[in-house]
Amino acid sequence: MSGFVETPEPVHVPGLTHLHTGKVRDLYATGDGDLVLVASDRVSAFDWVLPTEIPGKGRLLTRLSLWWFDRLSDLIPNHVLSAEPPPGSPADWVGRTLVCRRLDMVPVECVARGYLAGSGLAEYRAGGAVCGVPLPEGLVDGSRIDPPVFTPATKAAVGDHDENVSFDAVAAAHGAGLAAELRDLTLALYERGRALAEERGILLADTKFEFGRGADGALVLADEVFTPDSSRFWPAEEWEPGHPQPSFDKQIIRDWLTSPASGWDRSADTPPPPLPDAVVDRTTARYEEVYARLTA
Repeated sequence: MSGFVETPEPVHVPGLTHLHTGKVRDLYATGDGDLVLVASDRVSAFDWVLPTEIPGKGRLLTRLSLWWFDRLSDLIPNHVLSAEPPPGSPADWVGRTLVCRRLDMVPVECVARGYLAGSGLAEYRAGGAVCGVPLPEGLVDGSRIDPPVFTPATKAAVGDHDENVSFDAVAAAHGAGLAAELRDLTLALYERGRALAEERGILLADTKFEFGRGADGALVLADEVFTPDSSRFWPAEEWEPGHPQPSFDKQIIRDWLTSPASGWDRSADTPPPPLPDAVVDRTTARYEEVYARLTA
């Protein structure tokens, strides 16, 4: 079992209807039918939303997504209508709120991998392929994958595991045309992001996107994009295949949770413990560093 350590109580705002509390974002609807996404400072790991927050994380993720949306707009439209909170919203929503158009979401996590890590590495070690895509022999933890590969996953509910699936499985569930469109868009967006990040001394190891259809049926980029929550970022100057890479994401938290210091047994279905201040501070610093390097 996994999920929230304690599900947060939604904020009640006149004129807005609370729809959903996610791992990081709270979702509301306006009277006009638009959606309001509020990025919290919550952080998740191993399918648990932890009891400790990372101060300023919600605003940083929001700013970074907006920065990337601007740089990807020639490839695909996005769902953002405004970054101004609706009238009557709490003061602390400023800087972490996006008003977005409602989409018919495609229930597929669209993942691109340009380096071998995480669940992709585990699959490769087990069978030489990731999501049914054969990869060259001899790759190790952190190896570059050229060309990058599309490795989709099913979109799971909070508390459930996303499951890696093959391109053929996506085609069978949603049609060959949509599957090809998702693959091509995912890889085009990843290539753009990888190139921009490399110019700034950062390797974009992998990332995930979410897409929905607008009223005209065209695909639209939704949720967040190229943030430390949705992507693995590595400092290029420290890249050394053969072992786990230093990372600008939640790896500091994962490492502490799986260390003896945490006292947590991941397999016991008990909630993770609170994070110590030192882990929070180091994670905050890494998030701020990758934001500054990317947007400089």
